[in-house]
Amino acid sequence: MALDVSTFETLTPSRFISFTIPNPSSSSQSLLRVAVLDSPLQPTHSPHIAAMLVPQGRETDWIFSTKSGHLQLLFASPEISRFILIGYQPHSDSDSDSDSSNHIYHRPLNCSLHHQGFDFEVWSKPLLLALSPKSLFKNGIPEIPILSYEDNLLSSIVIHRCTSSHVGEMLIEDVEIETQSETQREFRRRLRFKRMPNLIQTEVLIVLETDSSLNSLCIEDAKFIPDLHVLVHPYLAPMVASLSIISESIDGRIRNGLRPKALCLGVGGGALLTFLAIQLGFEVIGVDSDSEVLKVAKNYFGLEDSEFIHVILGDAVEYMKKLAYHGEQQSKSSFVDYEFDGFGHSVNGEVAHKFDVIMVDLDSSDVRDGISSPPLEFVRKHVLLAAKFVLSEFGILAINVISPSQSFYDNLVNHFQKVFHDLYKIDVGNGENFILIATVSPQVFSVRDCSSPFLLQLKSVIPITYINSIRKI
Repeated sequence: MALDVSTFETLTPSRFISFTIPNPSSSSQSLLRVAVLDSPLQPTHSPHIAAMLVPQGRETDWIFSTKSGHLQLLFASPEISRFILIGYQPHSDSDSDSDSSNHIYHRPLNCSLHHQGFDFEVWSKPLLLALSPKSLFKNGIPEIPILSYEDNLLSSIVIHRCTSSHVGEMLIEDVEIETQSETQREFRRRLRFKRMPNLIQTEVLIVLETDSSLNSLCIEDAKFIPDLHVLVHPYLAPMVASLSIISESIDGRIRNGLRPKALCLGVGGGALLTFLAIQLGFEVIGVDSDSEVLKVAKNYFGLEDSEFIHVILGDAVEYMKKLAYHGEQQSKSSFVDYEFDGFGHSVNGEVAHKFDVIMVDLDSSDVRDGISSPPLEFVRKHVLLAAKFVLSEFGILAINVISPSQSFYDNLVNHFQKVFHDLYKIDVGNGENFILIATVSPQVFSVRDCSSPFLLQLKSVIPITYINSIRKI
């Protein structure tokens, strides 16, 4: 059935239409896929329309083949009213990528549709104008900008796909990324969710399983293992940098022969838990509600239950509230007898100690509203009070924050200021994330304090720039 061009004359919030057309840059019978997405938030003034060319070879990537991926691309430029993507039609169905679990991508030397004398900007202009709303022509024929998608991906191979009842479809992929060095190559393992395809949920450094040269290595021929001694996910090192604020308190615990304690709400691939344990000597509890994600973390990202790492399946917020409740009941009665294991858990799940830090990596991942973190549920007063209760006297709460708007940020800060003593902030530097740090009590710290053994250790395993960038709100 022919597509009615008049369909595109008006903007309809969240409308998504995709279709195919013959490829004018090819003499073969190949097709191009065209996708048109109207923003959920429509303008009160003249609309803005933009187009993007899908990178060649990545047509089946969820970023470019699903509505949720298109939405994330659109949200990167919130002023756009209609977003148009054009790319080669993949062999599989356009809205569900190939069933093959080992899809391989190598960045081509020429990523454009400029073949056989056809220039994309020239031949696409009539098409883009036909797909534009009438209101765009008030002042004559408009110029429609063509955006380019750029990232650091050189090659990738999907090594596993699975589905969770909580987050839906997910994939694990090994990737090679661009580096500043001409001689060194860097490989990483990533976890992505189909519902938020342009968001990397977990990323760890990977190295060859056996010693061999990387010079001529193809990613599909290599066997990798995770290197858990470093943090490469953008906001994890800044989150760990928050510990510098309580370095003196942690030193005191260590001098008394105790390990510092961390509660991680949200596990993902488990890189943060493992790093805290093996690099900084923490005892760590991680809580995540998704059994399939935890399975992936253990099978592909090196997460292991051990003497000092304990992973719990359950709702992270509810678990923390339960800890606070049982701790409060215990403090009210001197007659309660709890049986504890060696890690500090009772048989009923209570904790015999308070935590030095709670690290929160939870997001409100409804793509229709963009990406935001933490979820609004966490910002409720009774949840923040529970967090404060399970922290030690000099404990801190460190949260990964993605703020979709200034009002979201202002409300977040306001809620935390009502419960905690001081607030600090670390800018991750990627234009998206920052780390919010809340303290139970006043803290006096100096990043130049060379007498703190823990601070020296911290500076040796994460970039000192994050420690130096801590600012009080």
